[in-house]
Amino acid sequence: MYELAVIGGGPAGLAAAFSAYQNGLKKIVIVERDRELGGILNQCIHNGFGLHRFKEELSGPEYAHRYIEMLNDTSVEVKLDTMVIEITPDKKIYTTNPSGYEMIEAESIVLAMGCRERTRGAISIPGTRPSGVFTAGAAQRYLNMEGLMAGSRVVILGSGDIGLIMARRMTLEGAKVLACVELMPYSGGLNRNIVQCLHDYNIPLYLSHTVTEIRGTKRLEGITVAKVDENRRPIPGTEMNFECDTLLLSVGLIPENELTRAAGIDMDARTNGSRVYENMETSIGGVFACGNAVHVHDLVDYVSDESARAGAAAAEYVKGVRHKSDCALFENGYAVTYTVPQKLHKDTKAEKIDLFFRVNKVFGKSRIIVSSGDKEIAGFKRQFMVPGEMQHIILPVDKLREFDSIKISAEGEEK
Repeated sequence: MYELAVIGGGPAGLAAAFSAYQNGLKKIVIVERDRELGGILNQCIHNGFGLHRFKEELSGPEYAHRYIEMLNDTSVEVKLDTMVIEITPDKKIYTTNPSGYEMIEAESIVLAMGCRERTRGAISIPGTRPSGVFTAGAAQRYLNMEGLMAGSRVVILGSGDIGLIMARRMTLEGAKVLACVELMPYSGGLNRNIVQCLHDYNIPLYLSHTVTEIRGTKRLEGITVAKVDENRRPIPGTEMNFECDTLLLSVGLIPENELTRAAGIDMDARTNGSRVYENMETSIGGVFACGNAVHVHDLVDYVSDESARAGAAAAEYVKGVRHKSDCALFENGYAVTYTVPQKLHKDTKAEKIDLFFRVNKVFGKSRIIVSSGDKEIAGFKRQFMVPGEMQHIILPVDKLREFDSIKISAEGEEK
């Protein structure tokens, strides 16, 4: 029996396993369905990773390699090309691999499966079904790992970070990126990516627009884009036609949680991830979750920090640390979409907790308010907040223990 089984060998799983080892566990296994460790980082060849974690700018593969090298000096076992098909509340893990069917038992589990992209079928774009319509991540893998160009005249739907980065990447490889089209009145990506990937290459960004038609038989021949009203419905008479052979979809990421749901773990409808305590423990004792399987992150550095907490907490669980049922609940107030963690063990030994959330409005000068009832517990000033950038605050636990419900809200100049 293993002390800890980590499901997923991407940045979250690597950080969780290494942290658990540092905190005293020796019998650890990482179960990864791909042929190599690293997860999504292997296809993210652009820089910008590691500024918080390693204090230097790295590419995705370089960041992953740092953790892989760190794990090479440990006793952590790795099972590659191994698909987990079921986990049970008593911590049995059923897997398949080229050799057959295998059951793994562990004292604790960390769920680090990452997330997947939303596809054309999920957003129901009308039109024909030609080749040339890709998710941005699929095109990124084809180009960066397989050496295959997705197309030559490109339109990108959605302004998530992957889509913005692919606008630059396709341009650098010689394609003509005609436009980036965003349904919402604000971008869904980091401001630095809007500047570096669109503005620097004179790629127009059409906010409050969407694709209303796809044309083509065997291969995509063109699309129609229209402006949308406040209810996100296309406005007649605002149509623009683009002749293109490629449409990249960057329309959102969904935490990968089929295993989580099947195990009966409590889920959060706001994040599509599991509900977790401040130590990343789920509703099943000894089962922890971290990274993009809990909520979609902007920065891999935050994934690593969060996953390190999950690994350390798993080590504590194996050593016999248990928490009482008393807990405080975090709630989202005005202009806040969700919070992670959702719950706080009142008997935690931690002195502070890291709390992450996203706003659903664009703010200029603003404040984050932490309150319970009519009492304000803490406040944080911000120069600006946008939905595309995750917010992070640090709260002292001693200020929170007396409350059963804690609300996170935003106020300020709305744009």
